[in-house]
Amino acid sequence: MIDQALDATDRALLALLQDNARISNAEMGRRIGLATSAVHQRVRKLEDRGIILGYAARVDPRSAGFGLAAFVMIRTGDGARSEKITAQLKAVPEVLEVHRVVGEDCFFVKVRVRDPDELANLLDHTIQRIPGVASTRTTIVLQTGKESTALPLGANGDTVG
Repeated sequence: MIDQALDATDRALLALLQDNARISNAEMGRRIGLATSAVHQRVRKLEDRGIILGYAARVDPRSAGFGLAAFVMIRTGDGARSEKITAQLKAVPEVLEVHRVVGEDCFFVKVRVRDPDELANLLDHTIQRIPGVASTRTTIVLQTGKESTALPLGANGDTVG
């Protein structure tokens, strides 16, 4: 669980890292007015506390051959175990996000595949075969106006950088 005690400096560091995870400690220190060693200590503490979960490169899905994005809404059957379904969905490489939701559906899942045939195969032979999945509804993404994992950590809800 994330500790709510993030001060303005922690938020500024996190915002800078969200914008560019390769930014140096020296550059972060220059931008927010801290010594490089202080930045290093703070970032290490944020990692140790589980606030920074990791670092990754953002890859353009289309350039990598995964041009089709879709959202799959999943309904489960009576007696279905959400933990087991979640674990099986997480193990599918094409599944990028798994959200357990309240409402008409039980799960909201984001997937990326190469083309409609691959989506059909994923639905028919993987997702719909997971024990406990009763039905699926799929929406194909035509265009993406924004896709981000960055949280609004700045003073006014804006990212810092």
